[in-house]
Amino acid sequence: MNRKFSLLLMMVLGVSQFCFAQDKPEWKTIFANINQETLEHSWAYETLKEATSTIGHRLTGSANGKKAEDYAYNLLKSYGFTNLKYQPFEVESWSRGNVSVAIGTDMNQLVPYKSVTLAHSPVQADVSNEVVDMGNGLEEDYQAAPDKVRGKIALVYLGVVPGSKAGTKTLHRSEKTAIATKWGAKGIIIINTAKGGILLTGTASVTGKLIPIPAVCIGMEDGFKLRETLKTQKLYTHIKMNNISGLIKARNVVATIKGKKYPNEKIAVGGHLDSWDLATGAIDNGIGSFSVLDMARTFAKLKLQPDRTIEFVMFMGEEEGLLGSKAYVDAAIKDKTIDQLRYMLNYDMTNDPTGYSSTDEGSKALFQSIGTIANALDSSFKNTFRSGAGLHSDHQPFMLQGVPTGGAAGGKLPNNAGPCYHADCDNFSLVDKKGMVNTVRFNAMLAYGIADAPVITAKHFTDAETKEFLLKNNLKEPLQIAGEWRWKD
Repeated sequence: MNRKFSLLLMMVLGVSQFCFAQDKPEWKTIFANINQETLEHSWAYETLKEATSTIGHRLTGSANGKKAEDYAYNLLKSYGFTNLKYQPFEVESWSRGNVSVAIGTDMNQLVPYKSVTLAHSPVQADVSNEVVDMGNGLEEDYQAAPDKVRGKIALVYLGVVPGSKAGTKTLHRSEKTAIATKWGAKGIIIINTAKGGILLTGTASVTGKLIPIPAVCIGMEDGFKLRETLKTQKLYTHIKMNNISGLIKARNVVATIKGKKYPNEKIAVGGHLDSWDLATGAIDNGIGSFSVLDMARTFAKLKLQPDRTIEFVMFMGEEEGLLGSKAYVDAAIKDKTIDQLRYMLNYDMTNDPTGYSSTDEGSKALFQSIGTIANALDSSFKNTFRSGAGLHSDHQPFMLQGVPTGGAAGGKLPNNAGPCYHADCDNFSLVDKKGMVNTVRFNAMLAYGIADAPVITAKHFTDAETKEFLLKNNLKEPLQIAGEWRWKD
């Protein structure tokens, strides 16, 4: 490379970085107004408190789920949104009935164990068989003993068993269930990772449809005692359950602010409104979805209209297989607007963030340009940036279609809420008002900044580029297990 070309390249790069550093002069005023409005008038905490006390859980397809959809719609309407709609979709609904799990060394003298059914287990199941320890429940565990689990009940740890080889990575409970089914298991008992006998629910299905074997969760302490017993003795179990399933209708709720300069370019800002039924879902995902609702309120109150269109979306059906976000993306593919989606920001269990994240490393300059203004308003926002990709939340259907996704980074759950994930202790007492307010103000700035940026460098990937991106982020295996790897090697 000759010196003249090097200097020219440096000048071009310098101009590019300078443009991002300059952003738009009015952003400082707009972000300051967002900051003041949310600090003084945020309703995120209060509306979540009202919803958890008057609605309860928000299980998709239930009467409570419908109440939650109507609550969000009417709340957005009260904020002044007129471009507001329900987006209906049909789902295979699942709700739990009764379950009993008994385990022991003698099939005739089994002992009852505290357990909870994992979603999408069969409508009816009554199985009795030997229990075998399949460790982490990964492919390698079954490959080491191909016939060990066939016709039996797999005992699997939800996380990574202590003492596993260095670098062992876990999979989602649904993926571990799919692997157990593939290797011939007649049922699966998943050991929770939270201490204190806390039980976890959630889907055991990678497709959002019923699975062929019963899947249950037991407490960590019980599970590790069983693993110890299995080192010297055989164990047997009797699992009996009944559940309810059938097609129902659910609805996403979508509020739109048309862009003033590029109305056909769209930024989706969403979070899942639904929750599991063991508690009120205050953390998962009340703190995320009600923060998005308050971002929408802030935009409406300040009459903000960025250059690009923003859609605030309350997704239903996330917990049962990303059903609402899949419906949103499918509709965009059908009406040929999928390429208009420039970014999707997802807020799932988001609390007290101190930075931003994106699947696109190239977005760092823009995101940190926005964050620099946020940091000047409040130095507790550290303006960190993280890039990478994962699965199992509403960004996934967008990402699989090549849409850049992102959101908050650097926060942590309040009041030791982590062990209550999908559990019966996920209630409003865990919520921190300040954490929600911080989510709203810093991410309303992010949403506005992306929607109003002179240039969005993050590109909508082609199909081939999407494949390479997923391979780079080691997502092929879980997507193959879920049946969502659409590429032929």
